[in-house]
Amino acid sequence: MKKHNCDKAEADITTQGHNPYEIVKKLIKESVYSLELHENIYYMLEKPMRMLEVSIPVRMDDGNLRNFTGYRSQHIDILGPTKGGIRFHPKVNVDEVKALSIWMSLKAAIIDLPFGGGKGGVIVDPEQLSERELETLSRTFVRKLTPIIGPQKDIPAPDVNTDPEIMGWMIDEFDQLRGYNIPGMLTGKPIIIGGSLGRLEATGRGVVFTIREAAKKLGLDLTQATAAIQGFGNVGSMTAKFLYELGVKVVSVTDARGGIHNEEGLDIPDLLEFVGDKENYASDYSKANSITNEEMFGLPVDILVPAAIENQITKETAPTIQAKILAEAANGPTTPEGDKILEEKNIFVIPDILCNAGGVTVSYFEWVQNTMNYYWKEEEINQKLEEKMLFGFDKVLEMREEKKCHMRDAAYMVGINHLVKAMHARGWIKDSDLNQNPE
Repeated sequence: MKKHNCDKAEADITTQGHNPYEIVKKLIKESVYSLELHENIYYMLEKPMRMLEVSIPVRMDDGNLRNFTGYRSQHIDILGPTKGGIRFHPKVNVDEVKALSIWMSLKAAIIDLPFGGGKGGVIVDPEQLSERELETLSRTFVRKLTPIIGPQKDIPAPDVNTDPEIMGWMIDEFDQLRGYNIPGMLTGKPIIIGGSLGRLEATGRGVVFTIREAAKKLGLDLTQATAAIQGFGNVGSMTAKFLYELGVKVVSVTDARGGIHNEEGLDIPDLLEFVGDKENYASDYSKANSITNEEMFGLPVDILVPAAIENQITKETAPTIQAKILAEAANGPTTPEGDKILEEKNIFVIPDILCNAGGVTVSYFEWVQNTMNYYWKEEEINQKLEEKMLFGFDKVLEMREEKKCHMRDAAYMVGINHLVKAMHARGWIKDSDLNQNPE
């Protein structure tokens, strides 16, 4: 049976049993305390404002009916409609989706976008579905979400194992239900039906902008630097492409099936062409040596980029890391235990809620273009993306220097501080909530 070729995501790697929702709540609580805000702020931010669970019945090719489970979490809409991806993966769960929606809120706040955070997912292995089954699943999921999504409510986008083709099915279903075209109801769609130039490369491009700024801060010459990347789906492959173009020697990449290594540097354009045939994985590339995920973490490189899924930098893997810069292209790749070890090793961490914000930034540009029905050239989009990423990086760096803290703590504080200002302006919180010890 022919399988639909989704973006070969950086996904099928165990999450090590850590709960990302508990992790993000703890980080929010610590940041609220560090900002000397009342604990009421924590209670405002710890839970999504809305969490929807739906059943998705699909008639399979063999005639049997399967009922899949899907979720959509909407964290907070104080700044505008919620915004965030939809992932198809067998390990999708409620707490993961909640955590991802909170991270999206913080990303938007750090970059100063008029969005709140949303996230969705379906418990499914898309590689086990035919193209027709996958299309039916995608369309049915959107029908179930229709009451709570839309360009002024909640705007979905691609994520793990979803791509522009799936977005095209979803927007078509939504438009058919509404009776007219609504291009801004989701982003990451094909360019011919309102997608944005530069969107596919946006997350990886944004990752590399932050790496470049971190290298300036550390005095690291990127033309003499080496890098290793965990995950070679859209984000990992684009990160490799743009690092290579800056003169960085990418010596190793891994994916769900294994990894490759060449200490002289991989030929990234050749590797991208090889992986461009969606039957191929990076780990199938024969012009390099094999390497395991664990071995890749321990390589003596300057830059390490986890571009897979949550909880990859753990108390087991963190001690082996030798990199000067760890750029979190994935969401939540570092556990609290792993983070503590990175801090002790004085590794410069570019936290996920800053590092991978390029995707939502260009999704914002796509939404704006859809609203205007006027579309920018790719050069202009990339320039605007760079401005936004540098704005966020500088804000986080300023907070780090002001509070004498690590980059992750600084990023959370920047995001929360932005949301608090909006909540206060709307009257959601009182002056007393801005004081840790109100009289």
